Amino acid sequence: MIAILVSASVALLVALLGTPVFIRFLVHKNYGQFVREDGPTGHFTKRGTPTMGGVVIIAATLIGFAASMLVSGRLPSVSALLALYLMAGLGLVGFLDDFTKIRKQRSLGLTARAKLIGQGIVGISFAVLALQFPNENSRTPASTKISFLRDTEFDLAFAGATVGLILFVIWANLLVSAWSNAVNLTDGLDGLATGVSIITFGAYVLVGIWQLNQSCQFLATAGPRCYEVRDPQDLAIVAAAVTGACVGFLWWNANPAKIFMGDTGSLALGGALAGLSILSRTELLAVLLGGMFVLIVSSVVIQVSSFKLTGRRVFKMAPLQHHFELSGWGEVTIVIRFWLIAGLLAGLGMGIFYAEWVAS
Repeated sequence: MIAILVSASVALLVALLGTPVFIRFLVHKNYGQFVREDGPTGHFTKRGTPTMGGVVIIAATLIGFAASMLVSGRLPSVSALLALYLMAGLGLVGFLDDFTKIRKQRSLGLTARAKLIGQGIVGISFAVLALQFPNENSRTPASTKISFLRDTEFDLAFAGATVGLILFVIWANLLVSAWSNAVNLTDGLDGLATGVSIITFGAYVLVGIWQLNQSCQFLATAGPRCYEVRDPQDLAIVAAAVTGACVGFLWWNANPAKIFMGDTGSLALGGALAGLSILSRTELLAVLLGGMFVLIVSSVVIQVSSFKLTGRRVFKMAPLQHHFELSGWGEVTIVIRFWLIAGLLAGLGMGIFYAEWVAS
């Protein structure tokens, strides 16, 4: 438990104290945000605000996790390293996208193909590695079984290990792409994506702690509903580091934002969320724990589908937060209400997670 607290505290302090230093560096280099011309007109005032704040979130997470390892005197587990690799790898793709926008002085960065290739390289390597490295209990970081509250009976390796590996790589990359794009779409208002991330990753801290306390590997008399997760403690430490980093960053990202996380931050946070859901065997539960991200990306799918099929738009603008902006809601009002909804959805997910264990 001390390692989890150290991870969160150190990450929070690094982000809180390091963000203003990074802001000054970005201002000195004139690295500012470019605003999409078809967005709400009120966003034009945000043009030039420093971006790429995700660099601070990633650095704070890594430093917080390293500090917890030093305090506990342990080496990091494979599961933790894989989650951090996915976060940092997608963060690098986002950084290249942000830097391209700044260098070319436009609101569009990498081409869709280049971004997809970058995400694919990171996602495929993560998926392949996640099925390796069995521990002394023969448990690998990930499983070919589709998971909800734990692994279900639906196994992607139904036709053998090779087919299972191929299908798992496809499944894992769908999750990585979905979550990274969901966080990216949510990052449209000051503090919105950061606050929702705090709630979601905070829930994963609790998931990791509970899985550790009810682990099949560490209980002398493991019950029938114990958890098969390989490294629950280290996953909780990673989630705590991300939560702390986001809390520290939110101090400067809250309205009016002094800095934006950019694609560097949104892709990194999406990668971390995808990694935690896969490695903690809660792939479908994440739909509730990160429910606000799901609602926002769903609004884009609904908008695009409706327009293509009927020629009509369901929302005044997508993603969902911009619909409410054009409906007259204030930015702070939207952000706070979306945080509340995110909290309710995460609470519902945690309630189902706990209730399943109690009922069994």
